[in-house]
Amino acid sequence: MTIESILRQKGERLVSVECDTPVREAVRLLAENRIGSLPVVRDGKVVGIMSERDIIYCLARDGESVLDLLVEKVMTAPAITVTADVPVLAALSMMSQRRIRHLPVVEGERLVGLVSIGDLVAHRIARIEQEAEAMRAYIQSA
Repeated sequence: MTIESILRQKGERLVSVECDTPVREAVRLLAENRIGSLPVVRDGKVVGIMSERDIIYCLARDGESVLDLLVEKVMTAPAITVTADVPVLAALSMMSQRRIRHLPVVEGERLVGLVSIGDLVAHRIARIEQEAEAMRAYIQSA
């Protein structure tokens, strides 16, 4: 199974921000959409990612003035990305090793989706449950 299968299940809804978006607006988008990160783009190309962690660390360091900065001053860059043909287990491994929770999915340099570690774990659990059910059915039919 690849990242593409997860994107198909999630649908086409994708929220991102431009580099020159104020952090205050990005925070509103995170809350409004109940998401933990936003891919940051410039001219259609993914240049970073802004997560809740980025905001919290900056707030702790610099106070509420962070809300008036542009996203490009707060984001993590460069963004670690994957393509849709990457296997789910490889993406999970990458996320664990890099200690990240969100991966922008790109085609060339164009953003086509975003997967979270929650998406990948849920997909993996569903797959394991399907395999267990198939095994039970096989054993019962023997």
